Amino acid sequence: MKAARTYLTASALAIGLISTPALAEELRFTVWSGNEAHLKMLNGIAESFKATHPDVTVKFETIPPADYTQKLTFQIAGGNPPDLGWMMEDAAPTFVKAGVLLDIGPSVKAAEGYDFGDLTQAAMGLWQDGDKVYGIPFSTSPFMIYYNKAMFDKVGLEDPLALAAKGEWNMDKFQEVAKKLTEANPGKWGFEFKDGEGYASRVMHALMPPIRAYGGDAWANGECGFDKPEAIAAVTQLHDMVFKDKSIVPPGEQGDYFSGNSAMTINQISRASKMPEAGFAWGIAPLPAGPGGESPVIGQAAIVVFDQGKQKELAAEFVAHMTNKENVATMAQFFPPARKSVLETDVFINSNKLIPADQMKNLSAAISAGKVLPSHEKSPQILAAMAPRIDGLWKADADVEESLKAVCAAIEPLL
Repeated sequence: MKAARTYLTASALAIGLISTPALAEELRFTVWSGNEAHLKMLNGIAESFKATHPDVTVKFETIPPADYTQKLTFQIAGGNPPDLGWMMEDAAPTFVKAGVLLDIGPSVKAAEGYDFGDLTQAAMGLWQDGDKVYGIPFSTSPFMIYYNKAMFDKVGLEDPLALAAKGEWNMDKFQEVAKKLTEANPGKWGFEFKDGEGYASRVMHALMPPIRAYGGDAWANGECGFDKPEAIAAVTQLHDMVFKDKSIVPPGEQGDYFSGNSAMTINQISRASKMPEAGFAWGIAPLPAGPGGESPVIGQAAIVVFDQGKQKELAAEFVAHMTNKENVATMAQFFPPARKSVLETDVFINSNKLIPADQMKNLSAAISAGKVLPSHEKSPQILAAMAPRIDGLWKADADVEESLKAVCAAIEPLL
């Protein structure tokens, strides 16, 4: 009997050892940020999920922004999709049409206390098709001008925030101060495109703010806008700044605003997390206005669940958790929210300890008045068709108008 009891005990222990790991579940979640502060916040949200799902862990997998959509596509095509992930606005229509995103509407709407109606309709535009919900925006983030206040003060120039307050921050003033700052700081530049990638992966981030400021757009109603007078004027000004004024970091060079080598750049508030190590006084201001008036440009990203994922229902439950009111308020310090209850209160204005409330108010105003970057169900093909024509644009002797006409000739059949 003693031997039998020993055998049963050992068997029970063995079964326990075998079955315990099976209870533990891991969600694989792709993101494009490797920033320590962002990942710390995300891991904190994942840890709080254990209150209702004690055996679930979330593994955040960083893929660099320039490679993100392509690598995600390869993972899905290769039968190794993540469970859920971030999705950029330009890629949303492509992934929805391809049928690779799960309708998470039933899960988030059924989540206790979720309040789906608190999400603004404007923010949800890209992510809904009737009653189907293919993503929940976690970031509806306007592009702002980051400026090195120390460099402005050194030259005795009013900074962009002060100029904006006086109604004098426009494209002409932007060009003027960028040139003066470059001339006063040999070896440095007045302006750098977003993350130094304006000639490559961030080309739309480089072109759309000035084009919208001039009253143009990339495309609308199946018609290309790059060859319209507004876009030509806007891009001609940029071209002059690169090659005549030499005030914008040129192709092949790295300015690195965050190291103090450029006086201004364009970015979103998530990059404020890099500023404590920058070592100079700084601020953020609205984008410069133009002939088309003030035209804030918004970059948006949502959390989606992949239909081929192994744990779709569990992943949808985590989306509901991550985008509930409490966690959206937490994420607002880096990622401007889509929830009215957070956006329209002091919770958002005071959410980022690095950015003063008056500057955050400009951000909130840009969210209300702004327009999301262009998107299209054929975005990958459109961007690929644009690339060689845009490359031809960034040469000193380029004919800007002819280059932009070539862009339209290449992409219009895809629109």
